Amino acid sequence: MRIRFSHSRPRPRQRSQALATAAAAALLATATAACDSTPAATSNSGTDQTLALSILGTPNSFDPAQLIEGQQTYVWDSIFDTLLLQDNKGELHPGAAQSWSYSKDGRTLTLRIRQGMKFSSGDPVDANAVKATLDRIRSTPGQSQLSLAAVSSVETPDASTVVIRLKRPDASLLLSLSTAPGVIGDPKTMANKSTALNPVGSGPYTLDTKATVNGSVYVLNRRNDYWDKKAFPFKTVKIRVITDPTASANALKAGQTNSGTIDPSQVSALKAAGFQITHVEATAGAYLVLGDRTGSKLKPLGDLRVRKAINMAFDRQKIVQQILQGSGKATDQLFNPKGGAYDAALDKAYPFDVAGAKKLLAEAGYPKGFSVTMPSLVFTKSFEPIFTQALGDIGIKVTWEPVPAQQTTTAVASGKYPMFLLVEGLASDAIMTRSFYTPGGFRNVFHSTDPKLTALLDQASKELDPAKSARIYQEINQFGVENAWLAPVFYIGTDWATKKGIAYLGDGSSTMATIRQFGVAGPSQAGG
Repeated sequence: MRIRFSHSRPRPRQRSQALATAAAAALLATATAACDSTPAATSNSGTDQTLALSILGTPNSFDPAQLIEGQQTYVWDSIFDTLLLQDNKGELHPGAAQSWSYSKDGRTLTLRIRQGMKFSSGDPVDANAVKATLDRIRSTPGQSQLSLAAVSSVETPDASTVVIRLKRPDASLLLSLSTAPGVIGDPKTMANKSTALNPVGSGPYTLDTKATVNGSVYVLNRRNDYWDKKAFPFKTVKIRVITDPTASANALKAGQTNSGTIDPSQVSALKAAGFQITHVEATAGAYLVLGDRTGSKLKPLGDLRVRKAINMAFDRQKIVQQILQGSGKATDQLFNPKGGAYDAALDKAYPFDVAGAKKLLAEAGYPKGFSVTMPSLVFTKSFEPIFTQALGDIGIKVTWEPVPAQQTTTAVASGKYPMFLLVEGLASDAIMTRSFYTPGGFRNVFHSTDPKLTALLDQASKELDPAKSARIYQEINQFGVENAWLAPVFYIGTDWATKKGIAYLGDGSSTMATIRQFGVAGPSQAGG
């Protein structure tokens, strides 16, 4: 997802706005801005319309085992089917799997594969293709591998049935099967090097390799034989990689794109030009991870009073208004405010109180504070002055150690840094819990555990009823806030601009980047 900051009217804080915009771009941009001069053609027929979208990041690869989530998903999710579908409210529906069921112990998942589906090559999609893809993802290092860690085996009793056996119950598995871990690759080609740029999928679109320029523009053509063609009103989807916010706005004004996220400084101008602006309050968050909760590397962090003091150091509302220009939301908690784990009452846990924070530090034995080194990451650089000042005000001196962009993941996971700042996209309650609270989670780098939390995690992993699981995730959320495992500071909002005739349908409930977030809304305008 792309992150942008918004405000209701122009403000004089140009430096703050520039810092925030730079941070947002750095978070997801990995490619050079690219744009050609061809207008985004539209027509009066919804079934013939073109969706021309700008994104920040270049797709890593179209190898099903190497897919990366984020804005790149707009491309690969159009080419591949997933076993389950996630709607704009984050609810699951049948996809390539027409139905599914769990065994009573939650350790066997049976999927019935939809009949009549075909890859773009013409070959049928069957259970063997599903098994081949799942096995390849499980055995190949990549972003999706962890999501299938609970899988012990994949069986195919017949051509339309897939049986996934688990080492342990995993309530997050179904949601994972609606994203990258759930794609279906062509067994004949997915291991070929050519798949990285020229994939064979069974999704609603095919990649037009003649019109596509890797790293610059991706052109997708709708398949006439797709099983759910009616759900995709756009005959052609043109996705441009444009990393510069000014260039993105100019592409909209010039008619080269008709949808995209925009910088807040462009909101008024694009509204005046007839674009519909849709604001999503929270698509990402800024979290100070207080990782060394036993104090093994930085003794002060082993004291709950210190971790609570850190949480009290931030004037969250002021940061949202002055730095994010009002586009975002102050928070004391980790989870998506649209999700079941979110509890508004927890946002009152740590009011801004410098004197109170200093008092807690003194009680913990640190009346003069202490020093800490944190990694300076590509997506945190522009926010670092805020955190340096806030922590400095209560006596904690921060030194930022530069980390090359390509080493971001390894640096955070290394255990070298007892606390670190993250700015990253929101995900489902189950996935956020797995990343931040399970002993093996990506963001729980010191493998912290607690008997109460362990019991809650066990309950969550086994609970398949959404209402009941939401209550468990709320308890996990409460545990994290009360024990100050993190110091969440703010959510970051996004502004979408869409040309007349195109509607952005998302509201932040689902953070998956998919073409299904766009629909036809009345008569179209011709591209300019």
